[in-house]
Amino acid sequence: MPTRHISITIILALLICACAPAPTPAHTPDVAPIYTAAAQTVIAEISATAAAAVTPTALASPTEEGPTETPTLTATVVVGLATPGVIGTQLGLCDDAQWVVDITIPDGTQMTPGQDFLKTWKIRNTGACSWGAGYTVIYGGYNDKMNGTPAALTTTVTPGQEVEVSVQFKAPTKAGEYLSAWRMANASGSAFGQFFFVKIIVRQ
Repeated sequence: MPTRHISITIILALLICACAPAPTPAHTPDVAPIYTAAAQTVIAEISATAAAAVTPTALASPTEEGPTETPTLTATVVVGLATPGVIGTQLGLCDDAQWVVDITIPDGTQMTPGQDFLKTWKIRNTGACSWGAGYTVIYGGYNDKMNGTPAALTTTVTPGQEVEVSVQFKAPTKAGEYLSAWRMANASGSAFGQFFFVKIIVRQ
């Protein structure tokens, strides 16, 4: 083969090789963005859980500093049952009284006009002080005193002790239903404790 033809053949081969497309390398994915996205998701979930577990209450501040966190205070109230006879003692009361029962003249007892009668109640000293000289029963109001005159307290009544107290009454002369309230009072004339009542019906 002539030298010229050999040169042309070599040149053509080189051109063909130069124009042929280069082999495509295998694709290798970039895993960095995947790792970054996964990490961001985990961080977001942890933050949401923490925010749900502890959420302080924000209240508007009267200043321009913005909302302030205010702790929630829980008050515990312990309720106890008062022991009969020492209610006033538990409350720190020197003088206190509790009606126990009517001894005479039940409510609704019928009387004749102007009839005299003695009403007696049993009262318990529920205070912290003893009743002695000067303690008495006084009129507490309602529609008629009925000329009530208390009997003197003749004994010392210690805290928790019960005593019978009485008032002498005269029924009104006009027919009708009458209710009168009374209370204990100390030596200074200050009333204390529960009211106790007498209720009668006057018949012509």
